[in-house]
Amino acid sequence: MIPYVPGRSLDEVKNEYGLKEVVKLASNENPIGCSPKAKEAVIASLEESGLYPDGNCTRLRKLLSKRLAVKQTELIFGCGADELISFIGKAFINPGDECITAECTFSQYEASVCSMGGVMSYAPMKDHGFDLEAISSLVTEKTKAVFLANPNNPTGTAFTADEQNRLLEKIPSNVLAIIDEAYGEFVDMPNYPDTLALIGKYPNLIWLKTFSKIYGLASLRVGYAAASEEIISLMEKVRPPFNVTIQGQAAAEAAYQDAEHVSKSFLSNLSVKNSTCKALDEMGISYIPSQANFIMLDCGIDSRTAFVDLMKKGYITRPGYPFKMDSYLRVTIGTQKQMEGFIKALGEVLGRS
Repeated sequence: MIPYVPGRSLDEVKNEYGLKEVVKLASNENPIGCSPKAKEAVIASLEESGLYPDGNCTRLRKLLSKRLAVKQTELIFGCGADELISFIGKAFINPGDECITAECTFSQYEASVCSMGGVMSYAPMKDHGFDLEAISSLVTEKTKAVFLANPNNPTGTAFTADEQNRLLEKIPSNVLAIIDEAYGEFVDMPNYPDTLALIGKYPNLIWLKTFSKIYGLASLRVGYAAASEEIISLMEKVRPPFNVTIQGQAAAEAAYQDAEHVSKSFLSNLSVKNSTCKALDEMGISYIPSQANFIMLDCGIDSRTAFVDLMKKGYITRPGYPFKMDSYLRVTIGTQKQMEGFIKALGEVLGRS
């Protein structure tokens, strides 16, 4: 197993290169932050800092159950979606079990499986996206789970409802289908799946969501999953008793109800992403069209070199070499001002200014 390599911190880069200002475009965070109502909720919740959190996430559970029209027993909460992915491994994967995902996707799927002695198989990518036909062809009687990201991290590509439905029909009912829609709120494509509505039809389906991205609560670590009562009950057996903090629960509850802030975040991301893509087009820099809040662009040189040169100019990105995309950089969509500065710095680094 290869340890997860986190992005560089702001202070680390400032100190290393003697910079006063650094823009972090490496971790797909919301550049306008969280809802003001979430901040107020966190401040109020500090009065309870001496207490253990509600291990059941009762208030948040009731809110999501009502809004999503699912039973409370069909929901589970985690310290980010990462922890929920680890629960899947602990609850369902035994040594030697086989699982399937794409060859270029979120590393925590592999970590969840391999940490429990399972074996991960990788389907090739198709146009930088999940090839669902290739994934279905890898399913055997030994397959325990299939992990899908929609949109995918790091490429930003997404598959349609029709494509997803065809895959789910091919996956045997004893094989888990995990669909991670961490970036789903940013999608603006037609025919994007309504995965939640399929849980009743496919009892092997697990739907993963997070409050880290469009809700801007990455530091507070709150994620949730919806699935059949049977699946959730098994995942609950491996959940630590106090895994979601009081502050995280309070912020998530407030953020989820602030539809105006969510809309603002979506529209800002879409507008700035479109203008950034236009600037890349004008510079002759190719990129993968993205349905998420980041762009994977081909800088045409070793991504490690571009990564360092951009840091020297105050911009932290994510190099593509860990994903075997050696000339690519993954760049989070920041504010309009941040992205204009990034485009200028990128042009200077690549000699295209």
